[in-house]
Amino acid sequence: MLGTLTILLLCQLVGELIARLLHLPIPGPVLGMLLLFGGLVIRGGVPRPVQETAGGLLRHLSLLFIPAGVGVMAHMDRLSGEAIPIVIALFGSTLFGVAVTAKVMALLARPAAPDTTGGQTPGGAS
Repeated sequence: MLGTLTILLLCQLVGELIARLLHLPIPGPVLGMLLLFGGLVIRGGVPRPVQETAGGLLRHLSLLFIPAGVGVMAHMDRLSGEAIPIVIALFGSTLFGVAVTAKVMALLARPAAPDTTGGQTPGGAS
């Protein structure tokens, strides 16, 4: 588990280095996740140790939100001063996400056009 966790953290570190050195607007952990994904695609699957480590992290995911909650509490005065724009952004982005999801689902759920050629190729040849 320690070796796999080291690999995960190294992917994050490399992503962070790339983002900072190239001044990219993409967060380093996102680049690290893309690097990990690319490595898993090249490898052809997810090894069992990576699955077990990821499962362990997911089982304790709620603990990883504690630092974020503390950060929110530490900046409560700033958040209260900007509450209206934050609420508007949250509702707006949620409505936009729901609308885009509904549109994509409507496009994907459309039944395929029926075969009107009767199974024949153009020109009448079978």
